[in-house]
Amino acid sequence: MFGARTRGGVTYFADVGALARKDLLLELRAKETVPAMLLFVLSTLTIFHFALPRGTGHVAALGLLWVALVFTALLGLTRAFVPEREQGLMDALVLAPCDRSAIWLAKVLAVLAFLGLAELVALPAFAAFFSGLDGRTIGAVALADVGIAAVGTLTGAMAVAGRARELILPLLFLPLAIPVVVGGVGASAGAGGRYLAFLVLYDAVFGLLAWAAFEYVVSET
Repeated sequence: MFGARTRGGVTYFADVGALARKDLLLELRAKETVPAMLLFVLSTLTIFHFALPRGTGHVAALGLLWVALVFTALLGLTRAFVPEREQGLMDALVLAPCDRSAIWLAKVLAVLAFLGLAELVALPAFAAFFSGLDGRTIGAVALADVGIAAVGTLTGAMAVAGRARELILPLLFLPLAIPVVVGGVGASAGAGGRYLAFLVLYDAVFGLLAWAAFEYVVSET
């Protein structure tokens, strides 16, 4: 189905496309992950809106936005490997004649799609509830999504074999997401160039590490 096992070329990206399509089609049919993410992030922003005192600073509001986005991403990552776990497909994917990193990249693309759909609603809601939205924040969110999806997919694969999956994933993911929050708030709050460059570096370094480590992670699980 997936062609020869390779780390490059047309076959590799064909494998990635087939696997990512599988994840997106499963979500379109089940409608479980994205609606849950939308409900969570909108509820969180609504609670923040009514709980914060009037006159709360813009930087504080941005911090709450990033908290909402990170925990929304965590909710999506918790569901990322559920179809494979429930149907016993993880072993089949690992044994398929394709590069195992293609599984990681396809899952990253699917997670990015879910995050993007949630943020298409979350960011306008934040702009309406609080003090507007600018291009720096949108750029920071886009860069942060890449790092969150890359690291979160790896930690999701590490957690999927454990008994306490819902506990293990936050313990693995949240410490690695702290630099994303720091970079995102910094970029949104005015020091755009330096913190955007930090997010680019985070994406490059952790994306490469996650890509290289995924094969060993799934071999052990």
